Amino acid sequence: MHPRRALTARGICMLALGAAALTFGSLVGQRELVGLGVLLVALPALSALSLSGSIGRITHHRSLSPERVPAGHDARVGVRIGNMSATWPVSSVSVQDTLPTLLGHEPRYGIGFLRPGATRDVSYLVRPAVRGVYPIGPLWVSVSDPLGCVRVSRLLGAPAPLLVTPVALPLTRAGTSDSPRGEEPPRRPVGGIGEQDPIPREYRHGDEMRRVHWRSTARHGELMVRREEQDRRDLGAVLLDTRASAHRGRGADHSLETAVAVAASVAVHLLGSSHELHLHTDRARMDASGTDAVLDDLALLTPSGGTSLLPGIAGLRAAPGSPALTVAVLGALSAEEATELARTGRGRRLALLCSEAAWAAPGALAGAADILSSGGWQVAALASPTELPPLWHGAVLSHSFGKGPR
Repeated sequence: MHPRRALTARGICMLALGAAALTFGSLVGQRELVGLGVLLVALPALSALSLSGSIGRITHHRSLSPERVPAGHDARVGVRIGNMSATWPVSSVSVQDTLPTLLGHEPRYGIGFLRPGATRDVSYLVRPAVRGVYPIGPLWVSVSDPLGCVRVSRLLGAPAPLLVTPVALPLTRAGTSDSPRGEEPPRRPVGGIGEQDPIPREYRHGDEMRRVHWRSTARHGELMVRREEQDRRDLGAVLLDTRASAHRGRGADHSLETAVAVAASVAVHLLGSSHELHLHTDRARMDASGTDAVLDDLALLTPSGGTSLLPGIAGLRAAPGSPALTVAVLGALSAEEATELARTGRGRRLALLCSEAAWAAPGALAGAADILSSGGWQVAALASPTELPPLWHGAVLSHSFGKGPR
């Protein structure tokens, strides 16, 4: 961007006074007054000339620490300003950083005089409340002449992206509450939140008949086999409702932000418990190869324009494998959507309903909860992500969320 030159208030006053003195002195024949007027008019022009090339000698470097931060946590922005000239100083330097509105007021600092080769460091904190990518910068740099008559300004650099991920709240793991000193029980839980019985998998071509688990075969109506030790990486599935029409609110209190934070907490918990994870939305299946991938994708997630959750339910049904635990994090549901979801999945199924979502009527949430409960889902309602850890902790102890929203 080309530099912008502008007169300061002092420069404008000098021009006005100089013009007045020049005019009045000419009218009354006062040479001294005319000379004063010429000097006052010339000073802003001489000041502008003295700033020639000064803005081009300014360099800067920006740093973000960290470059990736959970929502509600601080990130430090550091800016180093320098004079790249080995000969010429720069006087009266000031800087102002460019920030998105959600990060608050744009900080401004007076750097002052920069001798040849000198540098100055400034820093400030930002605390983003909502996930997303925030551009930090570019930097406005202004240089004034020693008399303060003229200011030259220029934008330097490109914005640096600050990635803000949803907060993944820690959830209780099975065995940490009942075992002495928080030790894990001897048998590894495979249901994700407290189940101790190993869950067999479907029969695959080539499996030995001695591995058939006859009790599970009778219960499921299809041939099931015991898992070998290397097979016991259980599958968990999370369905996240991202429809704009199903949510409402503003900023960090938006029900979609609640849903994303809850889904992030559950997903990180399952991955940390050595589960394989399938993460679905109403649009598509997301990358769930690791904790960072999940949090980064959820940070960039935008509300969908879809009006129905049925495509997401269909994707959940079509996914390979049989999840030991399925968690649905939902906005407002219709009776049809709740009925279809109630018929979906096997194993442990938990539905977490956002109570502040765009429910069509006062009794709509309770109606959806009843439909899901009748289909074998365990149901709870929550208004804030902070309600999830105690809810999950209670589930570990009781092995149940109850049969209706709390």
